[in-house]
Amino acid sequence: MVPVLIWALVSLSVAESNLDILYPELEHTRTIYVTENGPKLNVTAEQAKVVSRRGGNVTLPCKIQRDQQLPPSHKMRIKWTKLTADYLKEVDVFVAMGYHKRSYGSFHGRVRLQDSSPMDASLVMTDITLEDYGRYKCEVIDGLEDDTVVVSLELEGVVFPYFPRLGRYNLNFYNAERACRDQDAVVASFDQLYGEWQRGMDWCNAGWLSDGSVQYPITTPREPCGGKNTKPGIRNYGVRDKDKSHYDVFCFTSFHKGKFYYLIHPSKLTYDEAVKACQKDGAQIAKVGQMFAAWKLNKYDRCDAGWLADASVRYPIFHPRRRCSPTEAAVRFSGFPDKKHKLYGVYCYKENN
Repeated sequence: MVPVLIWALVSLSVAESNLDILYPELEHTRTIYVTENGPKLNVTAEQAKVVSRRGGNVTLPCKIQRDQQLPPSHKMRIKWTKLTADYLKEVDVFVAMGYHKRSYGSFHGRVRLQDSSPMDASLVMTDITLEDYGRYKCEVIDGLEDDTVVVSLELEGVVFPYFPRLGRYNLNFYNAERACRDQDAVVASFDQLYGEWQRGMDWCNAGWLSDGSVQYPITTPREPCGGKNTKPGIRNYGVRDKDKSHYDVFCFTSFHKGKFYYLIHPSKLTYDEAVKACQKDGAQIAKVGQMFAAWKLNKYDRCDAGWLADASVRYPIFHPRRRCSPTEAAVRFSGFPDKKHKLYGVYCYKENN
């Protein structure tokens, strides 16, 4: 081993001597300094969160800060994507490069750049839907420089627990999505459920959330709901199998543009008669989400039990009083009675023309 090392050192010395002979002007030592002046492109958002409502318009902020020493760029690329609830995917929303602009999927025709200046990449979104809620990423690419910023779009609305006529704990995740959609709602996010819990929501049945987890909110700890000696909070079952696990669901809905009302009728109705009565009035039998939105967001109050589209019977009380939810404001649930019973009125919903 030692002879090999000596041979290597001798060879290196000879090589250096040969270089001196061949290139006498070559410097023997040279120090190279590398300096880093930081990124030449920054993307910022004036607000990390913006709030709107279903049917409204909103601007998601995104401003570009570019080093003035950089040459003018005609190929700067601006891309907006929506992060899925589990953060595993990004859904294309809008892309712009120069005069080329394109919107995607359900955002087509509803999004555009604000373009208040060449350095403004803010996204204008119109006719907001329940599905638009979430986090959006603004990405700007300028040659070798790129940067991103994330902005949250929140909606004013209400979270409500839901289970179908089949009974409790009968929904896998995909059926839960369908159940909320059928009631003019979407599966709620954790943040939406957490906000409702902060406002006093207490519900002892576990339900799906949009990220695939199963949780429930408790403000008054008690034995059947995680234990009497536990702290108030959101009880978490973790992420569950979306196909095989069965629970209830927490749905979220927002303002609607139509009219929600109790139909004045001379007699009580069966379910089928209730459906026809709303149709005769130029409306449709109302959905559960529409009742919750009218109750929570428009302060709708009516002490008459009525049929809804899922064949449940409920009534909304915003002002608690004797014989009408005396202890709290709530949407009261009378169950899923026999559809042939002539015991109830009906709530209708009419779209605005």
